[in-house]
Amino acid sequence: QVQVVESGGGLVQPGGSLRLSCVLSGRVLSVHDMSWYRQVPGNERELVAHIRREGDTHYEDSAKGRFTISRDNAKNLANLQMNNLKPEDTAVYYCQVGVRSLSAVWEIYWGQGIQVTVSS
Repeated sequence: QVQVVESGGGLVQPGGSLRLSCVLSGRVLSVHDMSWYRQVPGNERELVAHIRREGDTHYEDSAKGRFTISRDNAKNLANLQMNNLKPEDTAVYYCQVGVRSLSAVWEIYWGQGIQVTVSS
């Protein structure tokens, strides 16, 4: 069974830092794009950062210069380092992973979400 598990969320003061981690477990042919999204109640889920298997990255404008996405292909792991956090970064953060399944079908998996709260 393929699963995506996030960790590292919590409560932090404005200006602080957190690192979110996302691990894909289970058997697949290959792991491709890994992304972090976030969602606040009443809003749509929005892309925060994205990293391709080859390492190319993309950031949402408010994340540029503050967040860094990285990955370890050997461990099927993606990290999101978040610095200089602001109250408006408060949200549930979700990891999304694109894979090629054992049946050679492209599939998308989501984690369960992890809360990040930025507050004094």
